Amino acid sequence: MVQKEAQHLINIRLAKPYLGNKKNIIALFKELLSNGFLTQGKYVAQFEKQIADYLGVKHAIAVSSGTAALHLSLIALGIDHGDEVIVPAYSFPATANVVELVGAKPVFVDVDLDTYNIDVKKIEEAISCRTRVIIPVHLFGNPADMDLIMKLAKLNNLAVIEDAAGALGSEYKGKKTGTIGNLGCFSFHPRKIITTGEGGMVVTNDDNLAEKIRALRNHGMQVTEFKPDFIAAGFNYRMNEIEAVLGISQFCEIEKIITERQKLAELYMDFLKDIPGIVFQKTLPNSTSVWQAFVVHLKNTNVSNIIDSLKKVGIETNIGTYALHMLKFYSHKYGYKTSDYQNAAELYMKALTLPFYNGMTKESIKQVRKKIKAFLNENRAI
Repeated sequence: MVQKEAQHLINIRLAKPYLGNKKNIIALFKELLSNGFLTQGKYVAQFEKQIADYLGVKHAIAVSSGTAALHLSLIALGIDHGDEVIVPAYSFPATANVVELVGAKPVFVDVDLDTYNIDVKKIEEAISCRTRVIIPVHLFGNPADMDLIMKLAKLNNLAVIEDAAGALGSEYKGKKTGTIGNLGCFSFHPRKIITTGEGGMVVTNDDNLAEKIRALRNHGMQVTEFKPDFIAAGFNYRMNEIEAVLGISQFCEIEKIITERQKLAELYMDFLKDIPGIVFQKTLPNSTSVWQAFVVHLKNTNVSNIIDSLKKVGIETNIGTYALHMLKFYSHKYGYKTSDYQNAAELYMKALTLPFYNGMTKESIKQVRKKIKAFLNENRAI
């Protein structure tokens, strides 16, 4: 009986990349294969121009990942040993890892339970004479409170790197996220708004920073009118032509992609609003999210049990993201306790990422709702 029932279980994945018009991709790949140039070339340049024009920035520099984008941004700003960088305590580890990689110290600031973003009211107390940079994260595509962050940065002579990994197209008071700070960093991982498989982008209006990043992504090479020279010990952080072709093909449909995701988020909120104990991520006034992921806060239950339960009925879910101070590396190195950043810890243990992707059906969302409600009822969590 159990086996027979299991055969009929639905299978709803956590995420699926939207790859756009397959005919366009195939045509571009045929052209790419015919010319034989697979490393950084005309398609990367075309993709960079598309992103720069869309965001209204002077420079868009394609790199191998969103992590590479953050890493190069810190190096271009000259961040080094002894410096401190302010980072939200609730984020994917890459946001803090890049700070460690340049020899600086990530200084965590707790997040707001409503937006899941860095709590701007707590930033000032984290600033010291060693602080050089603030890295706000627009978590899951939700814009952080950039006005207050930029004000604090100006008052304290700090640079701002926007971690907009999942926020391509999100807007804060009429401005595209990633364009407000000194630098903005995007990711094109398969779970992001558009994907190149792997890949990232740094955007800026600063000519000097752009020149440094272009050199650093390509082994430190700077091309002059005479011959190439190497001005730094750089990296192989280039995007290749294959990845760029994937990005170009999807970018043509970015507004369609974003609109659909916003409608799916509205459907989820409508279907789940009557279940006590589920709290939605809130967006600031005059801001719009592209909903890179749909993450809910389950106020009365830890997510580990519900993730396992939903998996047994064919629904893939996951935690929201990580409380950085609770991860082994950071807790051991700096001696953090769980209670040091209480909101980050709360979301780490009680935020649940639901299945969410372009092409997801209303019926699938209804099934997710049904199974979540059943679990919460059975466990007396509502």
